[in-house]
Amino acid sequence: MTDQLIIFDTTLRDGEQSPGASMTRDEKLRIARQLERLKVDVIEAGFAASSQGDFEAVQAIARTIKDSTICSLARANDRDIARSAEALQDAQRGRIHTFIATSALHMEKKLRMTPEQVLEQARQSVRFARNLVGDIEFSPEDGYRSDPDFLCRVIEAVIAEGATTINVPDTVGYAIPELYGEFIRSLRERVPNSDQAIWSVHCHNDLGMAVANSLAGVKIGGARQVECTINGLGERAGNCSLEEVVMAVKTRRDYFGLDVNIATEHILAASRMVSQTTGFVVQPNKAVVGANAFAHASGIHQDGVLKARDTYEIMRAEDVGWSANKIVLGKLSGRNAFRQRLQDLGVDLDSEAAVNEAFSRFKELADRKSEIFDEDILALVSEQGALGHHDPFVFVSLAQHSETGERPHARVVFSRDGVEIKAESDGNGPVDASFKAIESQVQSGADMVLYSVNAISDSTESQGEVTVRLQRSGRVVNGVGADPDIVVASAKAYLSALNKLHSSSEMVVAQG
Repeated sequence: MTDQLIIFDTTLRDGEQSPGASMTRDEKLRIARQLERLKVDVIEAGFAASSQGDFEAVQAIARTIKDSTICSLARANDRDIARSAEALQDAQRGRIHTFIATSALHMEKKLRMTPEQVLEQARQSVRFARNLVGDIEFSPEDGYRSDPDFLCRVIEAVIAEGATTINVPDTVGYAIPELYGEFIRSLRERVPNSDQAIWSVHCHNDLGMAVANSLAGVKIGGARQVECTINGLGERAGNCSLEEVVMAVKTRRDYFGLDVNIATEHILAASRMVSQTTGFVVQPNKAVVGANAFAHASGIHQDGVLKARDTYEIMRAEDVGWSANKIVLGKLSGRNAFRQRLQDLGVDLDSEAAVNEAFSRFKELADRKSEIFDEDILALVSEQGALGHHDPFVFVSLAQHSETGERPHARVVFSRDGVEIKAESDGNGPVDASFKAIESQVQSGADMVLYSVNAISDSTESQGEVTVRLQRSGRVVNGVGADPDIVVASAKAYLSALNKLHSSSEMVVAQG
């Protein structure tokens, strides 16, 4: 038992399993740097055995990040574990996180294995992993719905083989806080060698209780690691939200009696970076990081806050990074000020040429809008990162005409593998016309399942950030584009989604 709560972030692994949330290696590396800046204890960088792309992402993060433990997920088999160990070999601190399902439903229907076979597989896998890496985490997938007697046998066995962390996931979000907390406590009391491992919780949000369940696992169950994601990103209804669980523990230290290492002033920057990278917009009333999290509309509330902030605010906006949301740059800003702002935002470009290119794009944007916000810079760098990948489709220019009583028309110029293509079409609106123009040349066969527009900052000059979600042959991708012109942003987002559809990387669906 310790008074330190370990924060295990799985944004880059479980968060990426949200439909359309796949990230490139460079995008993952950029987020990993921000997580390190946030002082996250453990970063689950990916599932190394799932694809070559994910292997390279885990490897790059392991080579770059020094202050956080870098973790790779692996199924309970020698191939996955060996692949994870290979990806982690340059990590200053590496961890293999291996798992196998233990619920009767999963063992029978998915694994088609007997409980004894699962027990032996778990034991052998941890033994094999322990010979490769010193830090081993084991998860019984669908642990909360597993038979407690069998679960105790499995956990006792893997601890005996060298597992240093035991994670009990509520894989399908079925738990209730008090019951989940008691479940964790019961396991810890019944497993004879439970004190030889740190206990962890990993909860999904299907019933909206992921944070509550995780905190119950900590307070009632005695867990000392929480697995979570930035913005609660994750498949289905998402995961336990890092910002919510961290601020709950810090704000109510009187109740939890625990400390966290997290540098909370960087929470908002991390939230924005993940949102703009994945295209998953943060809802305005989201706790801690939502646009309305510290807004007061009621006259009574406003009066109280003006007299004494603690009348209606239990935490300070600046403690989670809101004070950084200031206009600091414009068209007269120099290269050094821009470089410093990149550092403040946790953006570490890998070369002087990349900084120069970003500064050039910043100047172009500053000529179009007088005030540059942090969100504008993050959007600019995110788009530059995508362009740097030599994607097949690159936006060049757009012209459109829209007039009351006339059918809108758009002309779009884009390149495909370096060859410029001109396309035009009519549509129900300028955005529809732009998409149809692009499709007339690309003929992707994809269905659009989401079109979303979000203002990046609070100004009529604001850039519009557009998310386009496309689906083809069961694959779902998100494309994001930003520009002061919404129609241009939409075309960029559509081309971004097409680039991801053309990517060959595929993910193996893993445990939750």
